[in-house]
Amino acid sequence: MRKVFCSETLTNTWRTVRPWGIIIALFLLLRYTGLLAGISYLTGSAILKSGIMDIQPEAPLIAKKFDYNFSIRDLNGKIVDVNEFKGKTIFLNIWATWCGPCRVEMPSIQSLYSQMDPDKILFVMLSVDRQEDFEKVKNFVSDKNYTFPVYTPSGALPGQLQVRSIPTTFVVNPDGKIVSHETGAANYDTPAFKQYLETLLKP
Repeated sequence: MRKVFCSETLTNTWRTVRPWGIIIALFLLLRYTGLLAGISYLTGSAILKSGIMDIQPEAPLIAKKFDYNFSIRDLNGKIVDVNEFKGKTIFLNIWATWCGPCRVEMPSIQSLYSQMDPDKILFVMLSVDRQEDFEKVKNFVSDKNYTFPVYTPSGALPGQLQVRSIPTTFVVNPDGKIVSHETGAANYDTPAFKQYLETLLKP
C-alpha cells in the first residue's frame, strides 16, 4: 500500500509540475535561440499599429537639466562631443539590437525622423550594445535601411542615461532641460508628437 501511495503521489506531482516544466523549457528555448525577440517584435508591431502605444507627450513635473558632458561615436567611428548639441532640440533614444521592444518602435522613429528638419531637431539613436558588437550594430542599421543617426557610447554615460530598461527615450529642449522621458516601446509617428517637437523649437 505504501508503494502504491508513493507512486500515486509522484504521478500526481508530475501531472501538476509537467505543464510548468514545458512552459519553462519552451521559454528557455525561445530565449536562447533568439526566437523570443522575434515573437516579441511581431506581437509588439501589431499592438503598435493599433494605436494603443501612440506616444502622449507629457512634460515631467520638474524638468531636469540635461548632462551634455559625454561623448558618443557615430557608425563611421567619429567621436562626437555632445556639448556640440547645446541649443538644439534632441530626441535621444537608448536601444540595443537584442531588444525586441526597441526594434518594434524603430520604424515609427524612422518615419518621424524623415519628416523633421535634422538641422533643428537632432536625433541620437544611442545603442548600448557591447563595444565588441559595433559591427553588429552597423549591419543591423544597414539591413533595416534606417537613416536616422546612430551612435554608441564613447566612454561612460552620465548617470541620467544609465537607465534600468530599454527602450528609453528622452527629449531635451534647446534650453537643456529634459522635457519628456518615456520608458518602453511607443509609436512616435503621430501628428501630436510631431507638433510637440515643433513647439520646442526656438523662434
